[in-house]
Formats: sequence, structure tokens, C-alpha cells
Amino acid sequence: MRRMHLILNGKSSQREDVRAAVERVREQGAELEVSVTYDAGDAALFAREAVRREAGEQPDVIVAGGGDGTLNQVVAAALSANAATSCAFALLPLGTANDFAAGLDLPVEPYAALALAASGTPRKIDIGRINERVFVNVASGGTVTRITRETDPRAKRLLGGAAYLIAGASRIGELTPSRASFSADGFSWEGQFLAMAIGNGRMAGGGVPLCAEAKVDDGRLDLTLFPQPEADNVLSLLSSLLREPDGNLQGYARRASFTSLRVEAEEELSLNLDGEPMSASRLDVRVEPGALRFVTRA
Repeated sequence: MRRMHLILNGKSSQREDVRAAVERVREQGAELEVSVTYDAGDAALFAREAVRREAGEQPDVIVAGGGDGTLNQVVAAALSANAATSCAFALLPLGTANDFAAGLDLPVEPYAALALAASGTPRKIDIGRINERVFVNVASGGTVTRITRETDPRAKRLLGGAAYLIAGASRIGELTPSRASFSADGFSWEGQFLAMAIGNGRMAGGGVPLCAEAKVDDGRLDLTLFPQPEADNVLSLLSSLLREPDGNLQGYARRASFTSLRVEAEEELSLNLDGEPMSASRLDVRVEPGALRFVTRA
């Protein structure tokens, strides 16, 4: 069995199903070290320490136990500390949405997720970078992103994706568009938009396939761009973003697949990288093919 290091978000450390799953995989012979986060930077700290160990002391698999933000912190810190690490990575999905897991059809039940990490075959997947910041799943931006980022976490737990629609509807007067130019391989667009998504993975915002055609191992990233609609159609757009992203939006969204993309905005864009915030007015986006060894289903 593999030597594994679980970096567990402290918010989930008292969950009985997680504790039971850890004990069960240990009983089956896995060597499983658990580090529980307490402060904001702990996940990154534990990941850096793991990949900097001597070769024989490094874990075979580093498991991020938490939401997509925890996965982002673990992967970004590990690659920053040792880009050539031999460690593979896996996910124990414990977040509100678990979009990356949903997009790859990874198990969300704790024992099944840890059992996969212990025995599944790692494969090479891509990562994305925006101004050198890493994302594994989806980076999103625009006014809609800012509002959803500020949505009450309690509402997200209770209502799931519907919480975002409610938040957007209640603050519809704040949905002022951003303006930017986009240039990529064979694609260019300039104008006002409400939201954008750059996907290595497919899902974001609580199970919405914003980048429905994205594949984590094709050496490309996918862009989905939502131009500013007519005023009377804003609420309809919000609903479609959450409920029917591949239906009503087919003739509305702008889409592209690329290896590199430049975005230049008039003002700073509010961005969300796998749940981690950043802001910038100029974005240099690129894919790093096969940069991460990740345990997935066969």
C-alpha cells in the first residue's frame, strides 16, 4: 500500500465519516499521515514540507482533504516548492460544491475517496496559470464572480447552487459589466461582459458545467465568456448560468479553446481561482500540460 499524507481542512476534522475512513484505510495496511489545518496558511505549509522531504521520506500521494480551495492551496504550494516532485496528488472532497470531483466523477464518500487515493493509478493532468497563480479546476471573473464570492456560506450549505441565483437576484443593481479584450489562439473579442470562466475542469459554482467541453489532460484550457445582455435579460442569464448552461446559452456565450490567453481590462477584474481570490487588470493565462500527477478513476 502507498504512503499517503492527508492534508485535512480543520473544519472537517471532527466529521465521524472522515475519522472512520482514515481508520479503515489504515487497518487495510495503508500508511496514512494526517495533518490538520488550523491557520489560513497551514495547507500550503504542510504541502511544501511534504515535497521537500528526502526522496525516501516523501509521501507517494498527497491527499487534499477539503473543497476546491484546499486542493488549490495544496497543489500550488507543492509545485512552487518542488515543481519536479515525484508525489502524486488526490482529493478527499469535503467542500460545499466539490466541483472538481464532480467534473471528474471522483467519489465524494470519504472512505471511497481515500481508498481510491490508496490504490488508484495516477495520471498526468494539466494545470492552468494566471499571472503565475495556479488553478486546477476553473478560474472565473467578472461582477457575477464578486457577488457569488460574497454569498453567505450558510446559504451555500443550505441551498447549494440556488444560493448564487438568490444572491444575484437580490443584488441585480450591482451587476455592472466589466470591459476587457481577450486574445488567444484564433480567438479575439472585446466588449462588456458579466462573467467569464477559464476551465481546466468542467464544473464551477456548485455543479454548473461552465466549461462543459474542458478536459484536464488535453493540453488546453477552455474559455466561456458571457457578454453583457439586454437589461431585461439579466435575471434570465443568471438563472441559465445555474440551471441550463448548455441550453439557453448556446447562442449567447462566447467560447474558445487555447494554450495561452491575454486579457486586458480597463479596471481590475475580481477573480476566483478554485475558490481562491485574486484581482488584476491584465491576465496572462497559460496551460502547463501534464504538470500534475493525479489519482483518478480508471
